[in-house]
Amino acid sequence: MTTPLTRIAVRSLNAGRTALLGAFTALALGVALIAATLLGLAAATALPPGEDRTALLAQLGTTCGVSLFTAGFVVAATSSYAVARRRREFGLLRLAGVTRGQLTRTVLLEALLLGLLAAATGSALGRAAAPLLARALSAADLAPAGFRTGSPGWPLVTAFCTGPLVALAGTAVAARRAGRVRPLEALREADVDLGVMTAGRWLGGLALLGTYAAVVAAALAGDPAELLHRKTYTLQPMLLVAATALLAPVLVRPLLRLLTRPATRPPRLVRAAALGGLRRTGATAAPVLLATALAGTLAGAPALVAAARAAEARSTVAADLVLTPAPGGEGADALTAALRALPGAVVSPSAATPLAVVEADGTAVRAEGRAVADPAALTATTRLPVLAGDPAALDDDSAVLAEEWGHPRVGDRVPVVLADGTRRELRVAAVLREGTGSNPVYVTPRNAPGARTDRIDVRGAAADAAATARAHGATAQTRAAWLDAHHPAADPQLIRRIAAVLGLALLYTAITLAHTALTTTTDRRRELARLRLVGTTRARVLRLVAAETLLVTAVGVLLGTAATLTTLATMGAALHRTGAPVPLALPWTALAVTALFCALVTVPCAALAALRATKGRAVEAR
Repeated sequence: MTTPLTRIAVRSLNAGRTALLGAFTALALGVALIAATLLGLAAATALPPGEDRTALLAQLGTTCGVSLFTAGFVVAATSSYAVARRRREFGLLRLAGVTRGQLTRTVLLEALLLGLLAAATGSALGRAAAPLLARALSAADLAPAGFRTGSPGWPLVTAFCTGPLVALAGTAVAARRAGRVRPLEALREADVDLGVMTAGRWLGGLALLGTYAAVVAAALAGDPAELLHRKTYTLQPMLLVAATALLAPVLVRPLLRLLTRPATRPPRLVRAAALGGLRRTGATAAPVLLATALAGTLAGAPALVAAARAAEARSTVAADLVLTPAPGGEGADALTAALRALPGAVVSPSAATPLAVVEADGTAVRAEGRAVADPAALTATTRLPVLAGDPAALDDDSAVLAEEWGHPRVGDRVPVVLADGTRRELRVAAVLREGTGSNPVYVTPRNAPGARTDRIDVRGAAADAAATARAHGATAQTRAAWLDAHHPAADPQLIRRIAAVLGLALLYTAITLAHTALTTTTDRRRELARLRLVGTTRARVLRLVAAETLLVTAVGVLLGTAATLTTLATMGAALHRTGAPVPLALPWTALAVTALFCALVTVPCAALAALRATKGRAVEAR
């Protein structure tokens, strides 16, 4: 890079610091969150193995991924608009003899400098925020009590490197477009911006959309349950969000016309203003799309899976009572004997047992196992989703398991590792539908060493069974009460996890939306002045800007809602393919709150910028 162009890049960065404030803030926050979460991940890997460690790693990994994607999305959107608003500046540089390559490198150098500044700021903030994040996770029961982060160097180095890399990646396309600016652009005066869909944008949008469709189709054809995993439904929709953002100018036109029907005079003016500045419209709609889609998927996807599991449990549990023996299983055998003595009672005791199923490649995968002593009673108290075979044929040499374990057939021998480390090959007595993946592997007590009865399902003689349970110190729950306790409509811990990630996304959105609304409206100073020169009052100009901003925000909400519904539809198809119930669980509350939040940010900021832009005499506007 030549020295003169370096000076131009530095001066341009300094001159446009206000316009780049949103990108800098988003990138710095992204680096800070990545640094803090990586420090948390480094500390979490040192925790003893268990569900708490796995859940914490998943939470921090999701937060890191969402932060990285959101920062890149915001930088790309901001850079695209920043390049568009500097067309005349780039045209003047071309008139002065700057080549296309030099102009492209200048924009990339600006992005690199911005990324380095944001990385330095974010790394310092992340190092300071890591202990606060650890305490917040512990306070919210998302991490073990006393969880603390250390100070290894690699998380900070990694987070620092993401700053310039994300800045360069987000600006690469915009820099290439800047290099294609012609010298005559310096003479351009038009405010109408219609040529937004370039060949590269078409190619990128369709490529991302095709990739998303291919990934979903492959999962539905091969392993539908993959679409129901948290990592998948959190990260995979980002492909759809990015594709929708790139194709937004094509989708915006019909939506704007749809929302402004019937086209009376005020809606016509608002619609014309939005259609005349498609790049400005896209810059405002993109972060709204991002926030709405993230809110919808982060809230809707887990709720859909939870509702499907609850519906599956309701269709499976046929017992009238579910009894929990005293802690440690003491007296469970005596209780079982007393229950079996009740006239008309069908009693099915079972015990949880850890085991592992050995897959074809030799990997032992941990599974939830349940030991049942009376398979016939199990089939009477539990409606198992049988695909093949007969669960009542379970014996000491066999097992009942779901099709997810390599799609076994009845009579196949499946290698398993029992709780005491013993390896056995058990015959498949029956195969269950995969469903939501909550079906345990059923074995007999002989293959569950050390297991103690922790659940007794009873069908019939409910009143006598409840009295018998109380006499033996056991807890008795009706079918409905047990389902409510083990499959609640709202899991408080899950809500806290969603709120933690969604809060970060909304923070990014608020910063980006406020900055975009202020910048795009300020850039319309001459357009607003011309409206006043033809007789439009200042108050009416403000109402026009507010209405246009609200309209564009509504378009972004609709696009985000469409992305959310597409994601939930694919998950519904996956549930259907696995044989699980497909409940109607749509996150309307999360979508409505996000839409209101976005409107409360964009409209006041745009109105404030318009108020400042129309200050003074209209003929003096520049």
